[in-house]
Amino acid sequence: MNIRDRIAKLLALSESPNEHEAKAALLKARELMATHKLRPEDVLDAKEQKVIRKTIRASCTKMTNKWAVELSAVIAPHYCCKAYYSRIKRTKTATIGFIGLEDDYEVCSRIFLYAYDYILAHCQELRQKYKKIYSGTQLRELCNAYGAGFAAGLYESFQSQNKQHEEGWGLVLTVPQEVEKAAASLRNGGVYANLNPGNFRSFSAQGYEDGKNFHPETSLEQTENPTSLCG
Repeated sequence: MNIRDRIAKLLALSESPNEHEAKAALLKARELMATHKLRPEDVLDAKEQKVIRKTIRASCTKMTNKWAVELSAVIAPHYCCKAYYSRIKRTKTATIGFIGLEDDYEVCSRIFLYAYDYILAHCQELRQKYKKIYSGTQLRELCNAYGAGFAAGLYESFQSQNKQHEEGWGLVLTVPQEVEKAAASLRNGGVYANLNPGNFRSFSAQGYEDGKNFHPETSLEQTENPTSLCG
């Protein structure tokens, strides 16, 4: 079996009703594409894959979890997608979304939600730890500092991966033209609000280190029940 056929079979297996099996197949397929310098279009006819544009269960405002937009912008291109956010009418809430070919969208959204939930869980721990020291506003800002630092650290981790696999990853991580076209008219992900850590630089530094050491694909492969990551 040649490598293209093997990857195609893995992508077909990603349609399995077994969530754990489907996720593992998708991640393995992407690993092989990186190793052999193949784009998704080289394995499957891009016309056979729909471009998915959909929001997920992650939201933020310019005061609460405002790091989420930047986190989406860091993760999306590493999985051949584009990030965007959708503002809910008559509210201050923005909902995170991704645009990508079907398989890319599936992996990207899973990875993002895993990182998003990881940050929220750690922020909850920080709130409990420092609730007698800081006000509610200060707790919110230290959590935002941690989240922004995490996004910066994860970006650094991805950059390091790109250098290690410069030629292979450079090809695989190209966002398909049809995805770029679909994203052209939307609010692209990026810095959504002021992410200056202010007096909470130590929390930003902690987040940065956690982001650098965060390995979402490895962690997902070890997760027994990935369904909980997708809401």
